[in-house]
Amino acid sequence: MLSYSELRPGVFFILDGQPYEVLEFSFLRMQQRKPVAQTKIKNLVSGKIISRNFQPNETFEEAQINYKNVKFLYSHRGKFVLCEPNNPSQRFELGQEQIGELANFLKSNSQIEVIEFKEKIINITLPIKMDFKVIEAPPGIKGDTAQGGTKAVKIETGATINVPLFINEGDIIRINTQTGLYAERVEKSK
Repeated sequence: MLSYSELRPGVFFILDGQPYEVLEFSFLRMQQRKPVAQTKIKNLVSGKIISRNFQPNETFEEAQINYKNVKFLYSHRGKFVLCEPNNPSQRFELGQEQIGELANFLKSNSQIEVIEFKEKIINITLPIKMDFKVIEAPPGIKGDTAQGGTKAVKIETGATINVPLFINEGDIIRINTQTGLYAERVEKSK
């Protein structure tokens, strides 16, 4: 069992039957009152981040979370097909609700990690930065560059990303998958 003072960033615990990860932790001491642990926690099933205060008398069960490397193969009608990295015949599916917004950055044959809780896959994690090919890009309009303008382009997964005006169709760009923002151009189209 974990006490409220052990809820440090990176710790996994169970609250209301759901696994949570502690993102932020601080003590709040007010006069004439007991100290309170202020936390920002992330629900590993839904991905929602909430702020919550815990009292000194509260204890928590530590969540046993496992990470496993898998390969993403393809998606079809809202289902995402993955397999073991060394055994493509051992396939399994995940639904849109388990993957959420990360579906915008799933590329065929990319290596990802699945998060397991009680031998059930609850979520996935992607590499922080991934490279994508731009498949549609409107031309930059002359005179738009004074304010460091941006334009919306479509990448190979079908997602739309805001990028600087100098990005063209066929360029390879690097995107931060946690924020969904453009990071840099990796390769210019020929």
